[in-house]
Amino acid sequence: MTMKSLKAILATFLLAGLTAQGGVYSVSSGTINLGILDANPTGISSSINVSSLPSVIDDVNVWINVSGGYNGDLYAFLSYNGVLVPLLNRVGTVSSSPSTYQDYFGYSTAGFSSVMLNDQATDGAIHNTITPGSKPTYSYTPDSGATSLAAFNGSGGGNPNGNWTIFFSDMASGNSSTLVSWGMDITAVPEPANIALGIFGASSMLVLVVRSRTVRSRVERVKTAWANWLDAA
Repeated sequence: MTMKSLKAILATFLLAGLTAQGGVYSVSSGTINLGILDANPTGISSSINVSSLPSVIDDVNVWINVSGGYNGDLYAFLSYNGVLVPLLNRVGTVSSSPSTYQDYFGYSTAGFSSVMLNDQATDGAIHNTITPGSKPTYSYTPDSGATSLAAFNGSGGGNPNGNWTIFFSDMASGNSSTLVSWGMDITAVPEPANIALGIFGASSMLVLVVRSRTVRSRVERVKTAWANWLDAA
């Protein structure tokens, strides 16, 4: 096998490997300091444009950094490509019989310090597991009811590249909050068809090299040398 042929094989398999790669990609709004108007359902929104990621969404986690206000007043959702997932729905509120961690008016704490909203979070649901009086700083499942962030995965959201928008509104009078920043960790993988094409390309190149005249000639010389050795033995 010539060095040129070997390079061709290695390059093709490298291409196949790169085609099959996925990963976790972090995107952020940076510091935006958007005021969330008190008792104003119209709310505010902020968008992040995502580009150059592999073409299939496998997982989405959202982090938020909010200061001030009254957490029990806030409603928030994430939207992309026609899919909308609630993140906060007046956390801590109950309609009757408040528990240790809940109140008729929701949590009175101010702000969310880089809280991660994650379907796989082990710290519990953000709606009812935050310790009263303490600012949330952990990873929680979103306050989304029947709809989870998994709605963005695969065919639900498809390609992650485009504008992702977060929305916040304050649903009761009292104090106003500020959206300091927000972001996402997106796990994205290539289309299965791209992986298959990469493997097919590598296999095809290997077949072409093996069938080349140079390779066949070398195989024949090895076979002859082996036969001669056996005769001499």
